[in-house]
Amino acid sequence: QVQLVESGGGLVQAGGSLRLSCAVSRRTFSRYDIGWFRLAPGKEREFVAAIDWNGDNTVYADSVKGRFTISRDNAKNVVYLQMNSLKPEDTAVYSCAADASSIILSRHESAYDYWGQGTQVTVSS
Repeated sequence: QVQLVESGGGLVQAGGSLRLSCAVSRRTFSRYDIGWFRLAPGKEREFVAAIDWNGDNTVYADSVKGRFTISRDNAKNVVYLQMNSLKPEDTAVYSCAADASSIILSRHESAYDYWGQGTQVTVSS
């Protein structure tokens, strides 16, 4: 069983920054692609960013490109999401997910096998 635990969420003013962390319990973590998704009230879950198993490739949603950066530390079994220039529309529950197959770095939640519980990010105007 793979467990993912997010941390780092909170309340921040518009223009501020937060860094989310996703800790993964499995030794084979370094083989997994990891994605971040977010769910805002009244909206469908939305892709945010993803990073492949060795950190060589990343993809971002257009809405966060240039403001968010995804990275990973395989030695620590952690993936980070650095969020800068935050906007009120970034308010959501942010969840990380692991794709055990790691065939194609995917934006689609159906490609991900394991999910964390999420961490709340609230951006005030």
